[in-house]
Amino acid sequence: MSSKYVVVQDALCECEFGDFPDKLKVLSQQKIYANDNKASNKLIATTLEIGGATFEKNTFGQCKMQPMGSSFKPCQIVITQWEGSYENVELTNGGQILLEDSKAICPIGGSPCISILFHGQTNEQSINATTENEEVAEQINPLVSLEDLQAPEIEDQIIVS
Repeated sequence: MSSKYVVVQDALCECEFGDFPDKLKVLSQQKIYANDNKASNKLIATTLEIGGATFEKNTFGQCKMQPMGSSFKPCQIVITQWEGSYENVELTNGGQILLEDSKAICPIGGSPCISILFHGQTNEQSINATTENEEVAEQINPLVSLEDLQAPEIEDQIIVS
């Protein structure tokens, strides 16, 4: 099985029948975080992110499945179900973890038409080894000591030519 990213708060999603993407809001749970050293804003998204108000603006623009004269009706995102979750883990809220290739079903689009453009995770440094407690640093990486990371002291040298 190939590696896949877990979807977190602010993942960027799009609908194949919409105009522009929107950011996912995690409302189904408030306890389990990923990729966030302060555990404050990267909640893991689950299959229970359904219904309305699950997105920041709650619209993908105009819905190409709802023509109205020479234009289209505005999209109002309502997710009925997610497909392609990580089935080996069930969170305490009963939901399963969404993955970067998970897709959502909208009642207007029918088929899984909402996909994830960006999973929402970013690289964050969570430890500064040179200022960390030596015991903690040793547990994290037992092969390197803090002494190894410190710059060597350079003695004054006089060069005579």
